[in-house]
Amino acid sequence: MKPATVIFACVHNAGRSQMAAALFELLADPAQARAISAGTQPGPHVHPEVVEVMREEGLDLSTRTPRLLTDALAREATLLVTMGCGESCPVVPGLERRDWPLQDPKGQPADTVRAIRDDIRDRVRALVAERGWVRPAR
Repeated sequence: MKPATVIFACVHNAGRSQMAAALFELLADPAQARAISAGTQPGPHVHPEVVEVMREEGLDLSTRTPRLLTDALAREATLLVTMGCGESCPVVPGLERRDWPLQDPKGQPADTVRAIRDDIRDRVRALVAERGWVRPAR
């Protein structure tokens, strides 16, 4: 069986969606589900404050590049999770969608970005558990 695909999307694909995809990769069983991170207007790079707080978790996002959420990419997905992008959030007919209303970490102090990261981790952990995609213990 082909693994499920979850797309985490925000406008610039430089903060929230990058954190969510990285945390999903850490928590989910790759044989059951995979994450894609994308945006409707991708920025040039992952926000430095996001790279910094994710590095504290042992996750290096410095080499990740924001990418465009295309129709072709969306057609591969099982679930689209949008993140506080309001009216500019993508809508893909026939695709299950959830919206997580999260604050944009861009330009925020480290403590605020950490709180956003921790909120995303809790949401990802709950999604992975709900769907039965928990990574087996090593």
